[in-house]
Amino acid sequence: MKKLIEHAQEMRSFALAPYSGYTVGASVLTEDGTIVGGCNVESSSYSLTCCAERVALFRAISQGHRSFKGLAVATENGGSLCGACRQVVWDLCGDIPIFITDKNGKIDETTSAELLPGAFDQSMLK
Repeated sequence: MKKLIEHAQEMRSFALAPYSGYTVGASVLTEDGTIVGGCNVESSSYSLTCCAERVALFRAISQGHRSFKGLAVATENGGSLCGACRQVVWDLCGDIPIFITDKNGKIDETTSAELLPGAFDQSMLK
């Protein structure tokens, strides 16, 4: 998981955050061992901003990956995933380990199930 976390930290440098100044990098580990990264990209219409976690997952999906083993998120202060990202992670990954790190390398390990207890998913749509 060290490479996954390091890649997420590196992805922060690509973030486009002219409004908040809050850069976020994320990396997802696919079932075959590929690491795919993403960064947050802000829009002046704030609701159109896309979080790093979703960018990483959507990039991985667009590259043909469908199964994921872990996610790392890097921020200045170890900020956690927003609600939208928690739902998308659950929908696309199920219960996977998530590593949240800050600029000093402090790592908080959790899971998508811990971040979204009582998750709404496709089983409730049938």
